[in-house]
Amino acid sequence: MTTERAEPILYLVIPCYNEEEVLPETTKRLTEKLHAMIRAGEIHRESRILYVDDGSRDRTWALISEYSAAIPYVDGVKLAHNRGHQNALLAGLMTAMPLCDCAISMDADLQDDTDAVDRFVEKYKEGCDVVYGVRNKRDKDTVFKRTTAEGYYKLLRLLGVDIVFNHADYRLMSRRALEGLSEYREVNLFLRGIVPLIGFKSDYVYYDRGERFAGASKYPLKKMIALALDGITSFSVKPLRLISNLGILISVLSIFGLLYALISHLLGLTVAGWTAIVASIWLLGGLQMLCLGVVGTYIGKIYSEVKQRPRYLVETHLKPANIRKSEIQEKT
Repeated sequence: MTTERAEPILYLVIPCYNEEEVLPETTKRLTEKLHAMIRAGEIHRESRILYVDDGSRDRTWALISEYSAAIPYVDGVKLAHNRGHQNALLAGLMTAMPLCDCAISMDADLQDDTDAVDRFVEKYKEGCDVVYGVRNKRDKDTVFKRTTAEGYYKLLRLLGVDIVFNHADYRLMSRRALEGLSEYREVNLFLRGIVPLIGFKSDYVYYDRGERFAGASKYPLKKMIALALDGITSFSVKPLRLISNLGILISVLSIFGLLYALISHLLGLTVAGWTAIVASIWLLGGLQMLCLGVVGTYIGKIYSEVKQRPRYLVETHLKPANIRKSEIQEKT
């Protein structure tokens, strides 16, 4: 299956959740892109689009099935139930791994610049095993989203997480890099943090992210916060160290406070300070609850990991029309 890097088999891996509004246009643009690249000799004719249906409730899977039967470039995987974007993406990458020389992961909403695919492949041919798609700017984001997103990347770096700034999940990975990714067994997935740990030669492709073609975003604020917390707690133990340091600091301050209270009592300067007492109780109580919450989050992740439940289950794997026809001809 392995080909020379001059004409690699490329798989475009696209997780989908309730994407029936964008799939027709996405399929049209990506098939045109693959066809053009195949005709130009940039990629092998066995290159494919691999849609991963993450338990959609609309006609997403029906559309994928129709396209797979009619269009030679379209392949499809249906998960048994909704497992979230990161698990769906991993399922697609692991499905593509034995079939391709390299895979590019991207969103179905056409916000990722499809014209950048050519540059990804060029970097791959130059010897890169991982190519990160990095946004040039965030001028189309709201002020809130831009500020929180950039602040989050800076926070992760401050906590010691090796992450590419302004990079989401638009990236190319070679088969060797995908095999490396398969060795990571975390249940709590944060691929933006895992991929840099694989190593191998890497590079960047800079692009402008567009507007969503149709439909509403499948990543509301709640899911974004959950993903952000996964990134922090899956790759850094510094919050636990901060709790320890905070405990030491409060203990030291408490000793000074005790000495102050004792000296004031001996000098007869004590005055009933209901406000100070209540404020200190609320402060210490709040800090304790916060620390318990952080520790509880880590314990919860340990609980999820030790159970070693499967991250996803594939219900159906379609094959493109031309592959099925060749198999039929071989059998006859």
